Amino acid sequence: MIGSSFAATDTETLTINATVAATAKLTLGSTTISFADADPDTIAFIPSSPASVTVTAKAKATAGSSVTLTVSGGNLTSGTDTIPISNVAWTASGDAGLQGGTMNSTTPQTAGTWTGSGNRTGSFGYTLANSWAYATGNYTATVTYTLTAP
Repeated sequence: MIGSSFAATDTETLTINATVAATAKLTLGSTTISFADADPDTIAFIPSSPASVTVTAKAKATAGSSVTLTVSGGNLTSGTDTIPISNVAWTASGDAGLQGGTMNSTTPQTAGTWTGSGNRTGSFGYTLANSWAYATGNYTATVTYTLTAP
């Protein structure tokens, strides 16, 4: 048979697998804020220095699940004197899902929530309610931000 050609063909398939695990990454632009002394008659709420803290929350989560950013911590202390941490509040600006609130010494407070994977960036601005009732001293508190991605 002249003019006929015979061809041979073979195919194989490749299966590609990828694993994506729940991951959470939280970055605070500053890990320390301070409140200066001020006259309670003229300044009811003392702004923090720096004026705001940049917050970046990145999460890979199960589709449709809720990602949460919470904050918890104890009262401000100076020796045996305390200022309730509930006198510290924050405002939030930036990406959707971040929210302002008031610190609480017993219950973690929500600072952000959104559905599914994503990257949220914003700023938290802090204030301390001023009062003549505070005893003199240098007060310190540690608060913890926790990002949870199910």
